[in-house]
Amino acid sequence: MIDSAGVLRRKDFRWFFAGTTVNRLGGMMTPVTMAFAVLHVDNSAEALSKVLAAEITANVLCALFGGVIADRFSRRVVLQSTYLSSAAVIGTTAFLLATDRATVPLLVLLATLAGGTTAFAMPAMQGIVPQLVPRSELQQANALMSFVRNGAQFMGPVLGTMLVAFAGPQWALAVDAASYLVASVLLLPVALPPVVRVDTGIVHELREGWGEFRSRTWLWVIVVAFGVLNAIQSGVIGVVGPVLAKSTESLGIRGWGLVMGAQAVGMLVMSVVLLRVPVRRPLFAGMAGIALVSLPIAMLGVHPVMLPLIFVALLAGAGSETFGTGWNVALGEHVPSAVLSRVSSYDMVGSFVAMPIGMLIYGWLATAVPLGPLLVASGVAYAAIALSTLGVRSIRRMGRVSEGPAGDAPEPKPVPTPA
Repeated sequence: MIDSAGVLRRKDFRWFFAGTTVNRLGGMMTPVTMAFAVLHVDNSAEALSKVLAAEITANVLCALFGGVIADRFSRRVVLQSTYLSSAAVIGTTAFLLATDRATVPLLVLLATLAGGTTAFAMPAMQGIVPQLVPRSELQQANALMSFVRNGAQFMGPVLGTMLVAFAGPQWALAVDAASYLVASVLLLPVALPPVVRVDTGIVHELREGWGEFRSRTWLWVIVVAFGVLNAIQSGVIGVVGPVLAKSTESLGIRGWGLVMGAQAVGMLVMSVVLLRVPVRRPLFAGMAGIALVSLPIAMLGVHPVMLPLIFVALLAGAGSETFGTGWNVALGEHVPSAVLSRVSSYDMVGSFVAMPIGMLIYGWLATAVPLGPLLVASGVAYAAIALSTLGVRSIRRMGRVSEGPAGDAPEPKPVPTPA
């Protein structure tokens, strides 16, 4: 069993945890709120796919530079800067919606700015946790953060859809912008180890990060798989789902919010389990768990009714959390801290690069082919790709490294490439 209170005894982690908690509580309303904000301006899958694709494209294009910046400078300062920038972008979006000045081109522009800003936040966030806790507490720290994130992810879609239905999307976005401001203040007391900076140039640092990334078979195989998995999920959940919900009486906008909330409940419950129960093979459990996301994708095509979707969304959420915690533990234990943000940025690029393509393709397919067969085929493909990664020995067999500081253990002896 894991000591679930130990990590909160660390002052710097407590402040970091508080800041990210406030940010999550506001930020988890944004995806569902933005989806219906776009549909309010232009009620079409094509418009929604353009806005979402613009955000992800900017995120991918800026991700590698975000990793370099986060490894060069204080990750706390980088994260605070991105929070303040996000507050400005989201606040502007809320203002345009409140004054009826929002148009699809403006939303595309703001989504591009939001995506570029997030690209600098994610590598910094990934690199901070191993600097605040020892390796033996990584699973606990990540599970604890997931617990709050998932709690916010449950409340966010529900609250967001309620605000959209009764007050309009601008109010949810205004709350989100305020949460970024508060979070940036709460990060001020966080003290990180000093950065030992040797300026060898951006190109050299990118090459160094690439070398660390490609030398680990388990890492690049899973990232390649997620390039396709995220394309499917973003197209189905981000584009087809809201459109189908809005046009289907058996689901509806509120029903879709409850389905998204149910997935968050599944993640929340699993994060509680992972606070107490150690996972011995984090990647094996993670990839088996993520395959469960195929269930709500296929169910949308078979039976788009709220209660069955809520049930499979609960299972998908539990599987997603198993992967998320296992992945963060694997990165924190097996990638040196000095290059972790750059490696994470390559993870982001590989995992997210096909998402805008998926959104655009599904935005087109939603009007070109029958949705039922499309969604069932997408669910089957998702499960097959996720489970195929278990054919790689290093994914099946990677265990935990529980002693010493996180991220700085000698790299284990390489295992053979995929069987």
